[in-house]
Amino acid sequence: MINWKVILSISKTHLLSRIKQTSIAALGVTFGIGTFIILVSFMTGLNGLLDGLILNRTPHVHIYNEIKPSVRQPLDLYDKFEDSFKLVHSIKPKLTQTKIHNALPLIDQLKKNPDVKGVIPQLKSQIFYISGSIELGGNLVGIDVLEEVRLFNFGDYVIKGSPEALNNYENGILIGSGVAEKMSLDIGNTVQISTVRGDLFPLKIVGIYQSGLADIDNIQSFATLKTVQKILGEPKNYFTDINVKLFDIDKAVPMARNIENQFNLTAVDIKSANAQFETGTSIRNLITYAVSITLLIVAGFGIYNILNMLIYEKMNDIAILKATGFSGRDVQLIFMSQAILIGLIGGILGLVVGYSISSVIDNLPFETEALPTIKTYPVNYNIWYYVIGISFAMISTFLAGYFPSKKARKIDPVEIIRGQ
Repeated sequence: MINWKVILSISKTHLLSRIKQTSIAALGVTFGIGTFIILVSFMTGLNGLLDGLILNRTPHVHIYNEIKPSVRQPLDLYDKFEDSFKLVHSIKPKLTQTKIHNALPLIDQLKKNPDVKGVIPQLKSQIFYISGSIELGGNLVGIDVLEEVRLFNFGDYVIKGSPEALNNYENGILIGSGVAEKMSLDIGNTVQISTVRGDLFPLKIVGIYQSGLADIDNIQSFATLKTVQKILGEPKNYFTDINVKLFDIDKAVPMARNIENQFNLTAVDIKSANAQFETGTSIRNLITYAVSITLLIVAGFGIYNILNMLIYEKMNDIAILKATGFSGRDVQLIFMSQAILIGLIGGILGLVVGYSISSVIDNLPFETEALPTIKTYPVNYNIWYYVIGISFAMISTFLAGYFPSKKARKIDPVEIIRGQ
């Protein structure tokens, strides 16, 4: 019968009698696990940040009425040339509007769908910003600002003022930061908006919007749907775009296809719109996990070498233990318990070190105009990284103790003493 009390007592004595070697072995485990947690937490946090910047702003399904050439030209309707080879030059798009026909019934139908989290209509128009002698071309987007805040975190990108101010002020505008900088405008100023027809409308700046993408911030501004409809002289059911957000992003593709087939509109799902970005995300995740696994493997070899040397340094102790009546199995358990204790202590310290340094990184200031919503470096505190870390520490130290101790179990104490 195994006397665990005696085995653990001897293991403790061995570890404390050579505290320097024990500390080095435990620090090897600590360094490997701590570095793994820091690396994977930061890299996955960064990947999550980049994904969030795109996914938070991109609707799961974007519906609009695309202007495109007619599939059937007038010549196709003339039976006399049905079997002839036809060559048509200067094909013109069919006469249509960018508005979505029957938009309100479509919105009502989408809102009744249990898979839909929210539906937001938009009205986009090309305009000119006029302030004094300065005139800039740009886009004005009419939005339901409170719904944009709820579904797409719109408020995170308003760096001055507030989205609520736009909702409360009838002739207000959230102007792009690039436009505001070029025209020296700020909150409280008035900017003239000119439509493509030449109509002028004064709008008061109630906030400044910054997406972090200069190409957008230099041209795009936002107003309420009612304001933009009034500027364009259009009725309340006039919308150019409808954005849909779902509870399950995987249902975006079939929904987009159904909308196209049922309503004869163009519906772009988020996966098609961000196909290149998703490829980049997959590659970044692959690199992250490849580096992390490599780090764990290297740490595992380091742990094995340290514990292997620790056991071979105790050959005299093995000879004494066997000479005093301990069986080979008892000797093996003594050294395996030492390895597991080192793994447990080193692993827990590794978790503490990894979490502590990750917290420091998480609180380091990181401010850039390209990412106005980010104030500190991103860190992912996924509990599974810590579970993987401590599990690897225990498994690697178990194996590092098992193979040398298995060999020590078979050693004849007479040979050890004779070798001395």
